[in-house]
Amino acid sequence: EVRLVESGGGLVQAGGTLRLSCATSGFTLDDYYVAWLRQTPGEEREGLSYLSHSDGTYYADSVRGRFTISSDNTKKAVYLQMSDLKPEDTGIYYCGAARGALAREIPITEYPYWGQGTQVTVSA
Repeated sequence: EVRLVESGGGLVQAGGTLRLSCATSGFTLDDYYVAWLRQTPGEEREGLSYLSHSDGTYYADSVRGRFTISSDNTKKAVYLQMSDLKPEDTGIYYCGAARGALAREIPITEYPYWGQGTQVTVSA
């Protein structure tokens, strides 16, 4: 069973940093894409970044240069290091996964597996 558990959210001032963690189980990181998505109040979900050990990484324009996705195979974890945070980064952050062959064909928002989310609040 694929399982994803996010942690690391919290309250931070604008310009600050935060690192989100996604603990994974039930699949091999080498075979899956793992992504981060943000849900903001009143807005659509936005796919922010993904990591594939075979195909590399992707960042949305809104976070490129500020956020970095990485993984630790020994811990089966994926991280999102967030810097220069802005109030508009506030939202619930979800970790998602999809098998590589599927992930290449669909946007992040359509990944089949998701965690429960972690709240990030950036104060002005």
